[in-house]
Amino acid sequence: MAGLTISPSGQACGATVGGVDLTTDLDPRTVAEIRAAWLEHKVLAFPDQAMTDHDLERFTQYFGPFGDDPYFASIDGHPNIAAIARRADETSPLFAENWHADWSFQEFPPDGTCLFGKVIPPSGGDTLFADQQAALAAMPAELRNRVDGKLAIHSARGGYAPDGTYGDDDVAERSMQIRPDESAYATRTHPFIRTHPETGAETLYSVLGYIIGVEGLDGDEEKELLYDLYAWQVREEFQYRHPWEANMLVMWDNRCILHRATGGYDGYDRLLHRCTIGFGT
Repeated sequence: MAGLTISPSGQACGATVGGVDLTTDLDPRTVAEIRAAWLEHKVLAFPDQAMTDHDLERFTQYFGPFGDDPYFASIDGHPNIAAIARRADETSPLFAENWHADWSFQEFPPDGTCLFGKVIPPSGGDTLFADQQAALAAMPAELRNRVDGKLAIHSARGGYAPDGTYGDDDVAERSMQIRPDESAYATRTHPFIRTHPETGAETLYSVLGYIIGVEGLDGDEEKELLYDLYAWQVREEFQYRHPWEANMLVMWDNRCILHRATGGYDGYDRLLHRCTIGFGT
């Protein structure tokens, strides 16, 4: 624990953690320090970690139960790990290139996500993160008044319904094992503004895409609010751009962070293994 180092990114959020070996059991004090850094910086990167899938599972469970990943197939022998994969010759649209909070359409969305880089292209493929506590803190009063107290309507239909982006017409051409389903048409409401259960900080939650409407609004008023909010949430000053390396673990706080994938690595394979930190507070 004495060797643990936390180096902030200098951007809106994010930090790099050194001085810890994630291929071994961690003592409770080290886990508590990592959790504190995670809550402060919201995105943590751990480079130079030659982790197995068992290591990834063990690390994830330090921070909560496994989450439910309803539309991903799991890898063989590890029902809680999904492969985020793309072939060098793949022409399908880039997976997860729109801003989102993981599985915000669930009744109890996951607290966080752990993603481990196994095969990383020499360039491209950065992940962008947007700090939603910072976005709310800086939000103009007029926009905040429009969302305060309102419930957002969430659904997975745009991505994972049979006719969604990753639906029946998409999966045959995609290397990543996505499983669309009729259950994606269901809806769930969550407040636009929530209190983080561990820090007590106010934060915006989720974003247009999984948010498909506003309870009590419709028509132009609803559309304008969603688009105005989206434009504010993902402003550059709230972002952190994360470059990947092989054998790097990244964990983020899904309760107050948006993220999206970027491309730029055509002609190269890319493979990451993902575990979800389930709802635990």
